[in-house]
Amino acid sequence: MILLIPSFEPNEQLVSLIGAMQSADRHLEIVIVNDGSSAPYAPIFQAIESATVTVIDHLANQGKGRALKTGFAHIAEHFPGDDVVCADSDGQHRVHDILRVGEALGGRSATIVLGARQLTGTAPLKSRFGNGLTRLLFRASTGQQVHDTQTGLRAYPASMLPWLQAIEGERFEYEMSVLLDATKAGFAVEEVVIDTVYLDGNASTHFRPLVDSARVYLPFVKFSLSSFAAFLIDIVLLFVFKTLVGQLLRAIVLARVVSSSANFVINRRLVFGHDRHSSWARSAARYFSLAACVLAANYGLLHLLYERWGIPLLPAKLLTEIGLFVAGFHVQRRFVFGRREAATAIGETWASRRGNGR
Repeated sequence: MILLIPSFEPNEQLVSLIGAMQSADRHLEIVIVNDGSSAPYAPIFQAIESATVTVIDHLANQGKGRALKTGFAHIAEHFPGDDVVCADSDGQHRVHDILRVGEALGGRSATIVLGARQLTGTAPLKSRFGNGLTRLLFRASTGQQVHDTQTGLRAYPASMLPWLQAIEGERFEYEMSVLLDATKAGFAVEEVVIDTVYLDGNASTHFRPLVDSARVYLPFVKFSLSSFAAFLIDIVLLFVFKTLVGQLLRAIVLARVVSSSANFVINRRLVFGHDRHSSWARSAARYFSLAACVLAANYGLLHLLYERWGIPLLPAKLLTEIGLFVAGFHVQRRFVFGRREAATAIGETWASRRGNGR
């Protein structure tokens, strides 16, 4: 196991953590990425560098995501075959929890292990609110329940390092992108309960609530904008085709075909990213099959809510669209534009390496 710690302008907590980890395992290899810390912090990094602690310097601050990728690349080159445990440098992760998370990985090749904090009344309000919101959005978009989506304590198998370096994101949004892409690729995500530690109200964090939260929530926001754009196209074309062809049903179908096609292109290219493992034809077949199911579900739910249960048409329509919006995001991410083949390929490659004694 290699311990990877991205660090930007740390305090003495980093020195204490390194000393405690070395006391727990004197053979442990530790990689620290100094992400462009200013000159006054140089003595801290000089104090911890040793035969078993490697410090890699970024000349300028590039963000936590880039620091993690730099560490992954170094570990893949210099410690091939070793699993990686990532921890933060602010003293919020205890030695026994770091070791437990690494042990929980257990040599598996397609699993990510998270150290999950129990964010209760002792945690800062902004941390409880932020984690609660991302937890809800993550479950809505993937269908999976992850208690702590923002934890920095994570264990990754060695075979996953090339995949981790290809994930988009340079700053705090990177770790959320890893979880979202992991579910799309078919990787398992497991959690181990760890101690919840906040020092001085989490004053040492470099997380910017507005800017960095916007980055974290970007995938869901992009999907929302894409769906709204398709809705506007559908409304405008409905009136255009109604004027041209005269028949309402034909106008509805033509408008829906065009708006769905636009939504498909936007989601594939901009929202979920280009899918290298699935052809346009395959993704399109899945998408329009989903669109047909959504159309049928739309009618079925409206019929149930409005005609059977007597709910007024406007709130019935809103409830229907909200439910189908959430379901549509989950299905498109997981099945229409998913990359489950990635997990299979990594698992097969890792099994082959182990079989060859590598």
